[in-house]
This record gives sequence, C-alpha cells and structure tokens, in this order.
Amino acid sequence: MPGFGPQLNTAVRSFVTPAWEVIASATVISPKGNFIRITGNTTIETITVSPYLIGPLYIINTDASVGVTGVTDNIMLAVTLTRYHLFIFAYDPVASKWYPNATS
Repeated sequence: MPGFGPQLNTAVRSFVTPAWEVIASATVISPKGNFIRITGNTTIETITVSPYLIGPLYIINTDASVGVTGVTDNIMLAVTLTRYHLFIFAYDPVASKWYPNATS
C-alpha cells in the first residue's frame, strides 16, 4: 500500500543558524532576537519586550569586563554576566518580569 513504511524524502531542508546580535550594555537593552552577546559593563535594568522574541532570551558576555543586571525595572533577580557563560532569561507577562536561570 502506498503511504506506509519508509518513504524517500526528496524535499530540500534548510537549517538556519541564528545570528548572535551584539548589544552594548546599557540601562535599557532592546534585543531583536533570542540570541544576544553583551559587551561592556553598564548595569542592565530593563530588557524591552519585543514581538520578535519568541521563547527564552539567551545572553552571553564575551567582553573582558563583567556585566550585571539590576532589579529596579523588569528583571526579577540580579545576575553577574560573567565572561563566556550562557544565561537564559524567561519572560512572565503576568508579572511583567524577566527571570534568569542563574544568579550570582
């Protein structure tokens, strides 16, 4: 019967590697996508919620200076963004806050 068992897939598949957007640390950052690289050491107090963000926000710091997040606006816990570590932030629209996966 046609349609049962292994089928040859002749469709062309394309896998896109997401680009890491480079953002200088500032009091307010506005990422356009889910993957950002932070440079500098200004305390980040606000992460703008964008319609482009679907799912968690992944942040790495490759700068020699250590970055930090504050808690005066929409970030729930302060985080030290140590060099070469990956940080994941999830947004809760009910609380209007970003929650980090790790704190220091």
